[in-house]
Amino acid sequence: MIIVGERINGTSRRIREAILARNADLIAEEATKQAEAGADYLDVNSGTDPEREPADMRWLVETVQAALDQPLCIDSPNPEALQAGLEAHRGQALVNSASAEEGRLEPVLSLVRSHGARVVALTLDDSGLPNTAQQRVEIAGRLGQAAQSAGIGLGDLFIDPLARAVGLENDQGRAVLEAIASIREALPGAHLICGLSNVSFQMPARRLLNRTFLAMAMAHGLDAAILDPLDKGLMATACAGEALLGRDEMCLDYLRAFRAGRLEG
Repeated sequence: MIIVGERINGTSRRIREAILARNADLIAEEATKQAEAGADYLDVNSGTDPEREPADMRWLVETVQAALDQPLCIDSPNPEALQAGLEAHRGQALVNSASAEEGRLEPVLSLVRSHGARVVALTLDDSGLPNTAQQRVEIAGRLGQAAQSAGIGLGDLFIDPLARAVGLENDQGRAVLEAIASIREALPGAHLICGLSNVSFQMPARRLLNRTFLAMAMAHGLDAAILDPLDKGLMATACAGEALLGRDEMCLDYLRAFRAGRLEG
């Protein structure tokens, strides 16, 4: 399971203040906690005004990688911010995100290809957010074809079927699960990823919904997630899911996690 730690995001007041004040110690501390909890990538999203976002993204990337030898997920809707982050990044980055919207796909894929990065591609086009599994699958097919045409292998493509809040749209949990299974079959070399906490938005006991949805999504073919790695229960669920799905040879990762006390959540 590929874990993308979500906590360095300027939509959080604490993180935004740290970015604006250039508080490198706070950002480095947040990055280190997530890496130690098991994150494979650290999402960096400045969330600042467009005119200053490229400089803020560059600073975030440089600050985190000065503290850790860790690949980052460079997260912005702004191609200029993505480029600034990629130029500063050491090693292979993950870019979040491309989509099938008019004018959005080609510029992002071009950046990804030129920097040898990987890319998250949202099942979103100009018709708006998809409602059904079939809509998601159709868009995913177009994204896969575009990525390959741009010289990006399916192994570097992460399809996001856009989990939506079940408290607002009761059928969306099932729709996303069905889409994950169908996209896994249609694009067997690609990764399937989602922003996990979206499913529980505005609901009580959100961690319970997140853990349950993660287990169900993994069983349908999800192999990556953007989540809070400091949620011990969620990380324990991911570890147990890998063992139960046969994706953890001889359950060695599960046993190591147990011995380290990481399954107590």
